Amino acid sequence: MEIMQVIGSLVCTQRVAGLDHANLRLLRTPKGKVSVAVDPVGASPGNWVFTASGTAARMACPDPTVFTDLTIGGIIDFWEPDG
Repeated sequence: MEIMQVIGSLVCTQRVAGLDHANLRLLRTPKGKVSVAVDPVGASPGNWVFTASGTAARMACPDPTVFTDLTIGGIIDFWEPDG
């Protein structure tokens, strides 16, 4: 798992079947790396979240056949990044 911050949404009108109704979010690590994740929890820009990657990312979705390797697992209520 990794902690990341939501920086926005990604809108894609054409998707593979496994991503039909999944919300997609842009995430940034505390070091600045940007990634795209499936969001089954409804995170908003500015929220800090924890993520699951690899096979665990699919299992974190309501439908484990979703085509993803990064999924938001939860919204962090309180956390202060270092520095």
